[in-house]
Amino acid sequence: MTRFRPISALQHLLCASAALAAAAAWPGAASAQTASGGDQDAPTTVRAEELTGRPDREVNARHDVEIVRGATTINADEGTYHIVEDEVDGSGNVRMRRYGDRYTGDEVKLNLESGQGYVLHPTYRLQKNNAHGSAERIDFASKEVADISDGTYSTCEGPDPDWYLKSDTMRLDQDRDLGTSRKTIVYFKGVPILGTPAMSFPLSDARKSGVLPPTFGTTSTGGFELMVPYYFNIAPNRDLTLYPKIIARRGLQLGATARYLGSNYSGTTTAETLPNDRVTNTTRYSISSTHTQVLAAGLGLNWNINTASDDKYPSDFASTLTASTQRLLLRDLNLTYGGAFWNATARVSNYQVLQDFVNGVATIPRPYDRLPQLTLNAARLDVNGFDWSIESDFTRFWHPDLVRGDRAYINPHISYPIMRPGYFLTPKLSFDATTYSLANSAPGNPSSLSRMVPTVSLDSGLVFERDTTFFGSPATQTLEPRLFYVNTPFRDQSRFPVFDTGLADLNFAQIFSENRYAGHDRIGDANQLTAALVTRYIEPSGAERMRLAIGQRFAFSEQQVLLPGEVTSSRSDLLLSATGRLSPTLSVDGNLQYSQTLRQSTRSNYAMRWEPAPKKVLNLQYRYNRQDPINPLSELKQVDVSGQWPIAQRWYGVGRINYSLPDKRVAEGLVGLEYKADCWIFRVVAQRIPTAIQTATSAFFIQLELNGLSKIGSNPLEAIRTNVPGYQMINQ
Repeated sequence: MTRFRPISALQHLLCASAALAAAAAWPGAASAQTASGGDQDAPTTVRAEELTGRPDREVNARHDVEIVRGATTINADEGTYHIVEDEVDGSGNVRMRRYGDRYTGDEVKLNLESGQGYVLHPTYRLQKNNAHGSAERIDFASKEVADISDGTYSTCEGPDPDWYLKSDTMRLDQDRDLGTSRKTIVYFKGVPILGTPAMSFPLSDARKSGVLPPTFGTTSTGGFELMVPYYFNIAPNRDLTLYPKIIARRGLQLGATARYLGSNYSGTTTAETLPNDRVTNTTRYSISSTHTQVLAAGLGLNWNINTASDDKYPSDFASTLTASTQRLLLRDLNLTYGGAFWNATARVSNYQVLQDFVNGVATIPRPYDRLPQLTLNAARLDVNGFDWSIESDFTRFWHPDLVRGDRAYINPHISYPIMRPGYFLTPKLSFDATTYSLANSAPGNPSSLSRMVPTVSLDSGLVFERDTTFFGSPATQTLEPRLFYVNTPFRDQSRFPVFDTGLADLNFAQIFSENRYAGHDRIGDANQLTAALVTRYIEPSGAERMRLAIGQRFAFSEQQVLLPGEVTSSRSDLLLSATGRLSPTLSVDGNLQYSQTLRQSTRSNYAMRWEPAPKKVLNLQYRYNRQDPINPLSELKQVDVSGQWPIAQRWYGVGRINYSLPDKRVAEGLVGLEYKADCWIFRVVAQRIPTAIQTATSAFFIQLELNGLSKIGSNPLEAIRTNVPGYQMINQ
């Protein structure tokens, strides 16, 4: 083998002469190699059965030619390496490997230094995403950029891919991970399904700017809907999506979503408008903005602002910005500051009520505005064995129709926890001091009110353990009795307004709290004891297999602090709970609230999940809530069945039915099919969702996901995940 090295002109000439002589003497094998500044000073190696040429100018190779420079290898029947230009010409059965990508063709020309050149009648395969195709010509603008003329592109394997796009011109920019094409048609199973004058697609999972594939579907309120989004990848931490949508019955809706993320801030803002709704003859709009920012050490700014043009916006545009069941739109702005053991907050907030009317009667009460709310809280643990905390709050409540005014309170707590391996004991003392200054109280009612209420509590519990088995497996069973006593004296609060307070939901967490109310307008009088018993089965690994619990609260004296319509009893409803994993594939969860006074269940929830294998899950749930005499709409008796299951080769079914037994109708429903091929997924989903008490919206989704390109159609995945607990993506 003879080597060419640009050490000096004389040495180069002698090496070239030797190479040519060797080729003439033994044409069966010849090789030449020269160093070059390109590809990090890698040498260029030329191999062939015959080598001819001129020293310092070119090397001509014939028969089984191979030219190698670093990460580039070119094979052909004939080839020429131009030394001065650092350029390769090849023809006949061209095969090229270039930075992991592979090409074939009839003719190639490539500058090894700049990466510029072309291939005629090529096929290609990219290493990064395994994409492949063919073309009339590929021009290499640089080492990273290739321009394809009259070519195809697909990430499906095989010579006859299930999907591919065909374009007059296409640019693959691997530095930007971006493909762009013009006059493009997307073919699926040989049938053109999408044509566009311009298109962009990713060459990796990185974000990129460009027109996104259109989404389409139908709803019962808008008819056929078509959206063509455009995505701006402004910076690695900022982007903007514009999404004009044509709604057949209503007109053109314009929307935009902007996202940003910094080292100490982040946020998202979404806005959409329908300038002239053909159904209502009004302009419809919705805006949502969230922001979180650290202004300085310990100082933070947050906002959450939402608004909509009218009450029916969720019903008419259930699949867009405002969720179908979201009727209270929060507007909140707060500034927080905190230290090692304290924090302070200044907040202004209110709600826009998107009212739901039944027979002309409003069903959603308007919450009070907080203009402003100031809080200061502090807490320390284990100060000579004591835990202490202080909560303080000043809020100005405003309402257009009800009594309004200022409320200020301070609530200190101190406790002395005693924790031992087999038991715990926590005595606690708290004190509430609250004042009201009312602006428009009713005639005869005072404008200033105050109360001071102490509370003493004692929380105690024991823990017993024993070795046992659970369904044949070794386990540790615990037995944990717990007693919680509370004493709060009675203070007359019948004239106090109700700004933000209601009776707390009865559950295992609430029966171990000092106050039975949520909010601070009522401090319930109490001379009561809560008793509970919990047993758990724990595996040797520490995982909990089963938990059983029973608990009840007993009052030793009649409760006198009441909210309007509240009914008291000497004992609370009995709470029972069971949750656990009976086997690796079967889990259960059950909760029962039983009224011993009424001798019937007031609320219950039973659920079971069977998950025998990935992408196989069945959920069964029953929910019951007894009708509240004050709220006739509170009655609930529903059976909920949902699941994901393979129904044939590559076919998966998903579905959910939420059936209301009193109404004898489907309250919510979803049914869909998914098909998983090697390089694409097809989904079709129909959904019915309630958008008001007496209103429901139906939607129909069709989506074709082309792996490595994009998704065409409307995306049903959010609806599936929401409706089917345990759902798994079939392409994972």
